[in-house]
Amino acid sequence: MANVVLVHGAWSDGSIWQAVIAALQDEGHHVLAVQLPLTSLAEDIAWTRRRIAAFDEPVTLVGHSYGGMVISGAAHGNSQVSALVFVAAYVPDESESLRMLTARGATAKGRSAIRFAADGWSTLDPGLFGDALAADVPATTTRVLAAVQKPTHPACFSSPSGRGAWRDLPCAYVVSADDQILDPGLQRWLAQRANATVTELRSSHLSPVSQPANVAAAISGMLNAGTSPALG
Repeated sequence: MANVVLVHGAWSDGSIWQAVIAALQDEGHHVLAVQLPLTSLAEDIAWTRRRIAAFDEPVTLVGHSYGGMVISGAAHGNSQVSALVFVAAYVPDESESLRMLTARGATAKGRSAIRFAADGWSTLDPGLFGDALAADVPATTTRVLAAVQKPTHPACFSSPSGRGAWRDLPCAYVVSADDQILDPGLQRWLAQRANATVTELRSSHLSPVSQPANVAAAISGMLNAGTSPALG
C-alpha cells in the first residue's frame, strides 16, 4: 500500500485521473489528485505541497504534461517525496521553463489549437481540443473535457524551475507516442536525461483518459520496487 499524489496539466483538472485513481485504489493505494489553480508555477507547487502534507508517510508524485514542472518543484528539498512518475510530461532541470523545453523539440501541430487572450491567459480551441490532446478519446468525452478546461496563466509556462528533482529521486516516464502537442521525441529525450524507467504507449497526450489501465500499471511499477511494466 502506497501514497500517491496525482497532478494534472494545463487546460485540465484532476478529473483526467478518474480511471487511474480507481485502478490504483483497487490495488489498495491511497490516492489524492491536486486541483491546481493554474495561476503560476509557484502557486501550483504550493498547492501540491499541501496535498503531500496530507499524508504522514512517503509519497510518490505523478505529473501529466505541465504537471511535470509542478511535481519537480514540489519534490525539491521535500524529504517526504520518494519517487516521481512523469506522464507525457515536462521534466525540467534548474532554470528551465516549460517554454524553453518546448523549444527543444519538434513543433507539434496540436499547438495551433492554443488560444491566448489579451491578458495572456490561454485555453484550447474547443473545436480542436480532440485533435490536439485526445484523438483516441471518444468524441463525447472530448467535448466534455473541452467544456470544463481551466484557463492557464502565462506564468505557468515562463517561470524557471529549480534544481531538477529527477537528479535526486527514482523516476518513471510514460511516453505518449502519438502525442500531437508535446513532441514524443522530446518526451524520450527528457526520460533519457532523467534516467527514468520508460513505458511507451500508442496514445494521445491524454493517456490518463485514453489508457488509464496502462498508466496505472506504470505508476504501480514504480511503487513496486521500481520495476517497469511491459511496454505497450
